[in-house]
Amino acid sequence: MSKVVIVSGSPSKTSRLTSVIQYAKEALTAKGMQIEWLSVSDLPAEDLIQARFDSPEIVRANALVESADAIIIASPVYKASYTGVLKTYLDLLPQKALADKLILPIFIGGSIAHLLSIDYSLKPVLSALAARYILGGVYIVDYEVTRNEQGSVDFVPEVQKRLDASLQQFYEETAWYSQRGQCSTVTG
Repeated sequence: MSKVVIVSGSPSKTSRLTSVIQYAKEALTAKGMQIEWLSVSDLPAEDLIQARFDSPEIVRANALVESADAIIIASPVYKASYTGVLKTYLDLLPQKALADKLILPIFIGGSIAHLLSIDYSLKPVLSALAARYILGGVYIVDYEVTRNEQGSVDFVPEVQKRLDASLQQFYEETAWYSQRGQCSTVTG
C-alpha cells in the first residue's frame, strides 16, 4: 500500500481548500492508499518562524514527509503565491526531502490570473528540495467550489473532471513507482 502525505498550507480548517483536500483524501483512500494529512498551521508558529530544525514537532513532520511514497502539496494562493506558512515549513525540510517522491500540487485562488502560481512559485522550491517528479497540478478558482446543504462540496463539472483525472494519474504513477522503486515520468 502506497503512503501519501498531504501537506496543507491553508491557515483555515474550514476553507474551500480543506474541502478539496478532504475530497482527494477520500478518493485516494477508496483506492487503497494510506493517507496522512499534515496541516502546516498546526505546527508551532515559533518553531516555524525561528527555523527550529530540531523542534520535536518539526522533526516529526519532516519524518512523515520523508517516509511518504508520494505527496500532495495544497495551498490557497495569496499575493500570487502559496501561503507564507507553507513556505516557512518547506524551508525546514532537509535538502533532499522530496527526492524520489511523486508530487501533486493543488492550489485554490480567487482569480484565474494566478493560474501559473504552481509553475512559477511552487515548482522552483520543490526542485530545490530534489523533487523531480512533479505532476502538472490542479488550480481551482474559489467560485468553482461550493458547499451544499449536506455540508459537503460541489465542484463545477470541469473542475471535477480535472481533479479526478489528476488524482487518477497520481494514483497510477504512485502505484507504478511503489512496484518498481522509481517514478516513471517527469511531468513538471
